[in-house]
Amino acid sequence: MKKVFVLIFLCGFSQHVFAQFFQNQKEFTRQDTLRGSITQERAWWDVTYYHLDVTVNLKDSTIFGSNLVQYRVDSSTTNRMQIDLQPPMEVLEVTQSGQVLEVEKEGNAWFITLIDDQEVGEIKELEVEFGGKPLVAARPPWDGGITWARDQNGKPFIANANQKIGASIWWPNKDHPYDEVDSMLISVTIPEDLVDVSNGRLRSVNENSDGTKTWNWFVSNPINSYGVNINIGDYENFKEMYEGEAGELDMDYWVLSYNKEKAIAQFAEAPRTMEALEYWFGPYPFYEDSYKLVEAPYLGMEHQSSVTYGNRYENGYLGTDLSASGWGLKFDFIIVHETGHEWFANSITYADIADMWIHESFTHYSEYLFLEYHFGKKAASEYQKGVRLRISNDIPIIGNYGVHSEGSGDMYYKGGNMLHLIRQIFNNDALWRETLRGLNEEFYHQTVSTQQIEDYISDKLGRDLTPVFDQYLRDARIPILEYSFKEGNLLYRWGNAVPGFNAPVDVVLDGKEIRLTPTTGWQGMESFGKELTVDPDFYIGSMNVLGD
Repeated sequence: MKKVFVLIFLCGFSQHVFAQFFQNQKEFTRQDTLRGSITQERAWWDVTYYHLDVTVNLKDSTIFGSNLVQYRVDSSTTNRMQIDLQPPMEVLEVTQSGQVLEVEKEGNAWFITLIDDQEVGEIKELEVEFGGKPLVAARPPWDGGITWARDQNGKPFIANANQKIGASIWWPNKDHPYDEVDSMLISVTIPEDLVDVSNGRLRSVNENSDGTKTWNWFVSNPINSYGVNINIGDYENFKEMYEGEAGELDMDYWVLSYNKEKAIAQFAEAPRTMEALEYWFGPYPFYEDSYKLVEAPYLGMEHQSSVTYGNRYENGYLGTDLSASGWGLKFDFIIVHETGHEWFANSITYADIADMWIHESFTHYSEYLFLEYHFGKKAASEYQKGVRLRISNDIPIIGNYGVHSEGSGDMYYKGGNMLHLIRQIFNNDALWRETLRGLNEEFYHQTVSTQQIEDYISDKLGRDLTPVFDQYLRDARIPILEYSFKEGNLLYRWGNAVPGFNAPVDVVLDGKEIRLTPTTGWQGMESFGKELTVDPDFYIGSMNVLGD
């Protein structure tokens, strides 16, 4: 074991400074509220079905079409409905029961005044016609929009990626994560020499009289709006059947024609990934909709049952080991990470983007679990420690609620290390695996809050972990094990910590492995030695405050 001595985390902090606790500083606008809150015009209806029917025009990079919105009336508080669509896209017309409805635009929100009676419990529908030239993605998948590219043969290669900016960047929908549509049909009309791959299963391909084809994909499971995707290109398909925990799973691969041989070799990683993640998380959540890997003109994204891939058919992250440990080159980062999102993002989905850590912390941790499953604990631990160099400790991981605000990018590596620390606290691998699998049973195909996840883990493990979650999710600092040797005693406490922080920690004291249970107040024990090292699997700092 080696001493974890985290100098960078100490800069600018002290024991009495709590300025960052529960805070992410930013000014928010009316548009942030309309985008990020459950407005009155959203709250009264539950979306049950979409039929998104679009024509993608390659000559002028426009998209025109319609979205049939089916919904259940949950309350009768208003006759106004909010649908979201971001400029330069425009809502052209909305109809219900054959009548054209009045639409009022406020920024990205379009408020529709309904004429029909909206009786509680009824299933109703309306159709939104829309079109325009959607925003071009500047740096997908981080800066979202549509990517209009060409493959090396000069053929069109087009895809969307829009998690943070929102699905409403290209199609009209109820663009808030708390309400997922129960099922949907995605129809994409494109030139007849190209292929569209979207979510779910291919239902049919219609040949049209104008030299186009319409590809119809049906999604039978609830899906978050940002997970809806189009992938258009000169694709070839190959597939295999995986014998999974829930039976036979179609694993379907769509790649550019000239990359097929490379893909056949590299995508052998996919069933290895499925094997490891089903072991840790439980059955793949979308057997009915299959599993697809689809080559895309950007790095990759967790589009549900249609995972996009652009990692150049290399191991690591574009050929790089993010951990600098060597273990990051033992797997294809995009296949493992984005597949992990099928459990944490697509099946278990945040109800507010402020809780985006639920997606990213668990999914980063899936990289660790993949390594442990296939290469052992030592490999996984070295990888997990290596990525700590990428943690900033800048702002809290949880963002601001109700204004479409995610927290720190530390939700990946710091969040994953937090989960690993919780595992060390209990030192019971069987119970930890039960907890991870239990999350996917308890919250299967649900939108959730941080509090729900915290409560479940605490209840399952039998310990109130609120101080740990407060420290790592709601505060930017890392706790420091402060200690000193004085007059034959070891004195120790948690410094740089939130009130009540009380996580135990394993250390080597004078050559003997022991567990300390520090609080934020000083404690002591007999010790005539002068050496203490922290188990490096605990993501904390340590400091001999007297330096002796």
